[in-house]
Amino acid sequence: MPYEYEINELVKEEAWRMFRIIGEFVSGFDALAGIEPAVTIYGSARLKPDEELYSQVVEVARRLGEMGFSIITGGGPGVMEAANKGAMEAGVASIGLNIELPEEQPCNVFTTKALTFRHFFVRKVMLVKYATAFVIMPGGIGTLDELTEVLNLMQTHKIKPFPVILYDGSYWKGFLEWLRNVTLARGFVSEEDFNLLRVCDTPEEVAATVERWYIRHEIVGRRAVAR
Repeated sequence: MPYEYEINELVKEEAWRMFRIIGEFVSGFDALAGIEPAVTIYGSARLKPDEELYSQVVEVARRLGEMGFSIITGGGPGVMEAANKGAMEAGVASIGLNIELPEEQPCNVFTTKALTFRHFFVRKVMLVKYATAFVIMPGGIGTLDELTEVLNLMQTHKIKPFPVILYDGSYWKGFLEWLRNVTLARGFVSEEDFNLLRVCDTPEEVAATVERWYIRHEIVGRRAVAR
């Protein structure tokens, strides 16, 4: 069966589709109200449970959860599953925001609240709206899309500036070198665009980075790290 290409098909039943999109937003806002402070964790759905990174993601989420943060993920397997598992072990809200795909992606079993969206852009808003820090684990094109979107939203002042943590410096080394040596060198980004990026290589570093940020800025997350 051929795929329905969502954006290309907008000409069909446009008015009703707009109402369905609004409905997704309303349902998401209602379901997620009150989960702050929260941290959104992004990364590959292809990560396997027997890989070392999987255990590290669990530990990152558990440590953040023990500090009082809810954990938000895309709800699928891999990094998302590991992060939700860590949140559940910490006893905090473990949020999975799944997406309908041509090949079904079932929500992982470690969520305490799971929502499934039809539209990627609605899901993206929900992943960003409630987060007060972002942890970017190794991943592919989808992860790169989420990383650059978060940075762009901060650059254009559409969301508040919060720490964006790149986990595993060896994985992100080439990307960061390209940004500095090519993109920055040609003036396509500014030096200050790098100010919110933090590279961490251990779960302890991630937790410490988030804690330092909130203590320094004395915003809502401080009530979490002060527990």
